[in-house]
Amino acid sequence: MAEKSQNEIAAGLSRLLADTYAVYLKTHGYHWNVRGPNFGSLHALFMTHYTEMWAAIDLIAERIRALGELAPMGYGAFGQLSQIKDGDPAQNAEAMLTELVADHAALVATAKAARDGADDVTASLIDARVEAHEKHAWMLRVSIG
Repeated sequence: MAEKSQNEIAAGLSRLLADTYAVYLKTHGYHWNVRGPNFGSLHALFMTHYTEMWAAIDLIAERIRALGELAPMGYGAFGQLSQIKDGDPAQNAEAMLTELVADHAALVATAKAARDGADDVTASLIDARVEAHEKHAWMLRVSIG
């Protein structure tokens, strides 16, 4: 590795994993609890997003393991690593969308920080995550009333 050690890269990926898991959980919860005239389209959009993130969670964790480190697991470990706050199922759809847009922006920042000094394989994984979260944020943003 060029600038950072495998341990440092894995630590950045661990933060990315924790943030991704937190946004996954929030999106899944909002899928269950969204209400209003756009229920059907938002319910489907949230499902598309959380399904994509669910697959990504495994890829990130496996990359951490490939770097020789243990992947964090459990709500306690993720809570200590993540900057994403729990959602409020009682809020309206527009508030859910606005919050998720901000969460995806935070995820992009976490990913970009983890990319600094990463090897080509890890950088490629992170680039794919940035692209996915930017697309999710765009879809959410244009869904706001």
